[in-house]
Amino acid sequence: MSDLAAVLFAAALVVIVASLAAAAAAKLARLEGAAYPTAVKHAALAFAGTLTLAAALTGALAALHT
Repeated sequence: MSDLAAVLFAAALVVIVASLAAAAAAKLARLEGAAYPTAVKHAALAFAGTLTLAAALTGALAALHT
């Protein structure tokens, strides 16, 4: 597997995990009785937080590698 393919696969996996976290956050918000706009806001925050965490971990691992 080439390096580009590995990077693209990892990026796709991170986006899928972030999407699943966002869907779970929205579902939990709706189960608690939140309105749809509030549930979407929770989903967006969960999505952004997951991507931020993945970027921070990637940066930390890259710093350890070099």
